[in-house]
Amino acid sequence: MTENNNGAWAAEIRAELVRNILPFWQERMRDPEGGFFGAAGCDGVVDAAAPRSSVVNARILWTFATATRMLGDGYRATADWAFDYLGRHFLDVTHGGLYWLLDADGRPLSDRKQTYAQAFGIYALSEHARATGSGDSLDLAIGLYRLVEQHAADRAGGGYIEALDRAWQPLDDMRLSDKDLNSPKSMNTHLHVMEAYTNLLRVWRDPELEARQASLIAITLDRIVDNRTDHFRLFFDRDWRPLDGHVSYGHDIEGSWLLVEAAEVLGDAALLARVRAVAMLMAERTLAEGCDSDGSLYYEADHDGRLVDANKHWWPQAEALVGFYNAYQMTGDTAFRTAAADVWAFIRDKVVDRQHGEWHAKIKPDGQPYTVAEDADACLAGPWKCPYHNARACFEMIERLEG
Repeated sequence: MTENNNGAWAAEIRAELVRNILPFWQERMRDPEGGFFGAAGCDGVVDAAAPRSSVVNARILWTFATATRMLGDGYRATADWAFDYLGRHFLDVTHGGLYWLLDADGRPLSDRKQTYAQAFGIYALSEHARATGSGDSLDLAIGLYRLVEQHAADRAGGGYIEALDRAWQPLDDMRLSDKDLNSPKSMNTHLHVMEAYTNLLRVWRDPELEARQASLIAITLDRIVDNRTDHFRLFFDRDWRPLDGHVSYGHDIEGSWLLVEAAEVLGDAALLARVRAVAMLMAERTLAEGCDSDGSLYYEADHDGRLVDANKHWWPQAEALVGFYNAYQMTGDTAFRTAAADVWAFIRDKVVDRQHGEWHAKIKPDGQPYTVAEDADACLAGPWKCPYHNARACFEMIERLEG
């Protein structure tokens, strides 16, 4: 298998990125009138009338900015296209921040200020600045960071509030999606604020940002990680009391490597040592509990460890690839390398859509992809389906295997 040779494995992953994932978004999903179409079905047919999500547009911007930085200027035009649309349509010029959702013509459908969306704006804009040297991108990223700190930071209890209205005032319903609890704080939002601050620190070493990131990493270790189970807790009240006992295997393994990255970029040796120890426990737990016999990663379990969803969603597979390989790099334990190779084989053989491009959103327990007639969430592109988890996994693995 190519996974036994770093160079061959990296070449295979690079080919998936440049021949399958990136062309799908450049050639099928780019709207010639501006931005990117909001959805495409399992058959590859684009829905030009679908709403457009700020999170997806920011993730597309991050993807093509990273492609520009790592693969060359052939991706710069797509990155700039995404940057232009984000600034012209998603940015609220009156109150600041990014709208949550637009219609296909670029008009706000939901003008709420979800902290999660602001985080992805910071993440994407800082990457565009990193790749291109754009001062405009950096200024916008810093501006979003300051808005988050001004309005969403809970200075008394620590961490960040999930969502506010357009004018940054309280909301009754703060849910990120219909599948989430209406809780004032969540693992998911804090994980991606941390990820955003990591990337902003790469291009802007501000002392206050460093302090906020150190606090966020500590909150993740002290409040969000359940040190009895080595899983993330998912939802919390304002005082950090857990509201749910479910386990998200994809977030656990994603968080294990994002925590290490955050601590490495921050540069606090003592905090990094603590993070690495926790990350290893999380990776070990995911490997022990979350992997199927075919190498894939399960989606979610209840508080008793019973599977809530036996299907294989695309994004946990991408995160398992990076997370297990990161654990191998930290420990030299070949069981983690084998796990990464196994999940890559599952991705390559079952998840990649060889006909239309991109990846299937959801795979049945028998290894076959769902059709949209069978499951409404089965799509190649949609309000949560974009080239973030899979492209990021490819970028990470290319760097790690070739490094």
